[in-house]
Amino acid sequence: METPEPPEQRRIKLGGTTREEVLTMLGAGAGSLALDWLLYERVLPLSGAFGFLLCWYLLFLALYALVGRLQWDALTVRERLATALAWSSGLLLLAVIAEQIGYVAVRGFDAARHWNFFTETMRTTAPLSPITSGGCLHAVVGSLEQLGLATLFSVPLGVVTAVFLVEAGTSRRSARFVKPVRVLVEAMTALPSIVAGLFVLGVVILTLGAEKSGLAASLALTVMMTPIVTRAAEVVVRLVPGTLKEASYALGAGQWRTVWHVVLPTARPGLTTAVVLGMARGVGETSPVLLTAGFTARMNLDPLHGNQASLPLYVWNYVKQPYPDMVARAFAGALTLMAVVLVLFVTARVLGRHRTPTDRRARRPLHRARTTAAAAPVPAAVPATASAVANP
Repeated sequence: METPEPPEQRRIKLGGTTREEVLTMLGAGAGSLALDWLLYERVLPLSGAFGFLLCWYLLFLALYALVGRLQWDALTVRERLATALAWSSGLLLLAVIAEQIGYVAVRGFDAARHWNFFTETMRTTAPLSPITSGGCLHAVVGSLEQLGLATLFSVPLGVVTAVFLVEAGTSRRSARFVKPVRVLVEAMTALPSIVAGLFVLGVVILTLGAEKSGLAASLALTVMMTPIVTRAAEVVVRLVPGTLKEASYALGAGQWRTVWHVVLPTARPGLTTAVVLGMARGVGETSPVLLTAGFTARMNLDPLHGNQASLPLYVWNYVKQPYPDMVARAFAGALTLMAVVLVLFVTARVLGRHRTPTDRRARRPLHRARTTAAAAPVPAAVPATASAVANP
């Protein structure tokens, strides 16, 4: 009895776009839109733009899968449906971000289009002053100083804590402290920002007698940024290959020397991302700054004394006023805050990719060896007769 031959397997091309797929997607989109309009306007007592769009999206996915099943096999339908979900989710996210940025830009354009907004303070500006008077220079300076001090405090503390959580497990004496530290870090991650502000207000300002200042605000931001930096840095440090540390131990280096010269340089790009995440958490906080830094319309370059404004507090203070020009200044301040965050993010990424002198020295011998090998003369070919004479 002959064994039946297995059916010939057809190669399925994953990725790319065909004409049939594009037409199927357009037809499913148009059909789902028409069906959605029919349900909303003629059949069901439904209303609202959000519900209309959500129902259209769900009908599109169902109709796209149904029409695709008429011409493709089940595996291809699942693959293309997953592709449609991924692309639509990404486009939806980009649309939401563009809508938010566009709304802020449109509302704050009247103030941001004047150069004085970035070069003046609100010291001589009244609620009914024209839009060409006043700006956010003092708030930008305050935000940069407070964020800089908070980064200076939180980054070393967060990185050291992350290294301790990773490396302390190898030592029996310090392993018992890992669990309490981890529980504390996880608890601080979910800490409301206003609680951090109240903590600094009660301990530093009311108990110790310090005045409201940029330094007090930076301490409150440090409480918010440290757990974020610690969690992200711990994940990055754990990704360092164990073979690199074993090689360092084999050369006679101690544990902390290995951490300083091997682990941290290797994890530098990831640590930069951890710093950016911490800065993104702290730069937009309003309630801790409101409780610890106060507010002023003047320029205060000294973060150790006196009230100091910041961009989030600037926006919060002016957006609730009933004057259109003040509201426009608040939205322009929010747009400036977005620009500051973008500049800080790009700067951190560039610094994270910058090669250190150690990296250059490590690559220099390899480059010299390649150059020497390329410049070495190529030996001439030995004639066949000479080879035959030399080796009869």
